[in-house]
Amino acid sequence: MLITIKILIALVAFLHLYFLVLEMFLWTTRGPNVFKTVPKESFEPTKTMAANQGLYNGFLAAGLIWSLFIQDAVWARNVSVFFLSCVIIAGIYGALTVSRQIFFVQALPAIVALGLVLASW
Repeated sequence: MLITIKILIALVAFLHLYFLVLEMFLWTTRGPNVFKTVPKESFEPTKTMAANQGLYNGFLAAGLIWSLFIQDAVWARNVSVFFLSCVIIAGIYGALTVSRQIFFVQALPAIVALGLVLASW
């Protein structure tokens, strides 16, 4: 079960690294293809805001990756619970305020990972 948990945490971290790259570096080029509900003329003026969001996604990814390398099992579990909870809250908020799809892309994988982490306790 530990391997499955680590794979899921790594998947959630990878997703957030992808969000970082998309929002910080590809916002005006790839962003319009990903965020189809946002008018194309909105991407250039919101470039700085998107980069800020990307930075926060990077912090979430960093915390999740950090949890994979912590040797103490209790400490690793606590760190992963904290960062997975942050991802879930952000995903639920995004689903309520932007698009329901965010729940499935961001929150649901973190909910599954958190459920397994808590079940292994």
